[in-house]
Amino acid sequence: MSKKPESTDFKGAQPKAAATTAHKPAHGISHPVDVDQTQAEGAHHDHHDGAGHGTTQSYIIGFVLSVLLTAVPFALVMMHLLPVATLIPVIIGIGVVQIVVHLFFFLHMNTSSGQVWNNAAFVFTLIIVGVLIVGSLWVMYHLNSNMMPGMMPVD
Repeated sequence: MSKKPESTDFKGAQPKAAATTAHKPAHGISHPVDVDQTQAEGAHHDHHDGAGHGTTQSYIIGFVLSVLLTAVPFALVMMHLLPVATLIPVIIGIGVVQIVVHLFFFLHMNTSSGQVWNNAAFVFTLIIVGVLIVGSLWVMYHLNSNMMPGMMPVD
């Protein structure tokens, strides 16, 4: 049995020795099998499916924006800077902006061709959640208006 020569990674750095693992066939006798570490380590990075991967800078930007978009509504409420009628739509608007920040910086959803199915699934999820919320509010409103005490006919 000949030993495989030592392999080097593609950058020409330190040579890596081939690892030996035990292979156990059906008859139960183990045979050593050479496994090239560079192939095993490289296999992890060969799964590019079009999904974007964030950089440290993009994660930091997303984190800072998230903290700001959380602190601003908190400050608006605690300092009573806006009337309630204006405050609620402002908080909802900032919440929507924060959702977009999370989708872009942390979930890496964008308009690239590799994201078509992710975006389609997201839109479908929004539709289902919208139907559930609107339907629930509709049912609660009609139950409230049809079940009010004093509005029931007395026989």
